[in-house]
Amino acid sequence: MSEENANGTEDVREIELIIKASTIDGRRKGACLFCQEYFMDLYLLAELKTISLKVTTVDMLKPPPDFRTNFEATHPPILIDNGLAVLENEKIERHIMKNVPGGHNLFVQDKEVASKIENVYSKFKIMLLKKDEASKTALVNNLRKIDEHLGKKSSRFLTGDTLCCFDCELMPKLQHIRVAGKYFMDFEILADMKNLWRYMASMYQLDAFTQSCPADQDIINHYKLQQGARMKKHEELEAPTHTTSVPAGI
Repeated sequence: MSEENANGTEDVREIELIIKASTIDGRRKGACLFCQEYFMDLYLLAELKTISLKVTTVDMLKPPPDFRTNFEATHPPILIDNGLAVLENEKIERHIMKNVPGGHNLFVQDKEVASKIENVYSKFKIMLLKKDEASKTALVNNLRKIDEHLGKKSSRFLTGDTLCCFDCELMPKLQHIRVAGKYFMDFEILADMKNLWRYMASMYQLDAFTQSCPADQDIINHYKLQQGARMKKHEELEAPTHTTSVPAGI
């Protein structure tokens, strides 16, 4: 049963999503893939006005005292729904699907799509680690399968013409592959993968993606920290940029 406020209009349920802040300035959005995925899921629901969304960034290098008191060593993403804190990625996903108004519509079942996208990020991580042609080829082959699927489907998104959970999972990974792949390996998604590029171009038009997307510098620093390197001072002072270009003719 929905509640109504004094004006006779329905109260919209407020959901708060706590995400990791930038490892560069500690304020803007960080480059956590799961944080962006759930940000996108919830942003889409907020656009449909089934919820009101509040997003809070937390600097995990210097978390505020109240965060440490409430969540101890837990890392974001953390979802807070009507005072209930939901921790752990799988539980957050399940909570959005089962408890957040409209959430069940995002979580479609499609085994073919799930199998096409499940290994693309691990192939990318292997390429960054091994830095050899074999691992680069394995990533290209995986991206080619996604490109072919989109070509056969001839729809804007992975399962149709509306966004679903698979899109919110894949697109942040594609952005990391674009930005960090180029920086560390001079890797680029091939221009002949026209279906994949059209898909990315569509995603770049959506507020759900652009509002949740970290800066290029934060994506690069995410992997530098994993490799034990650090940003150079001049890089820390750069104005944040967001790579959203696509090849001509897409």
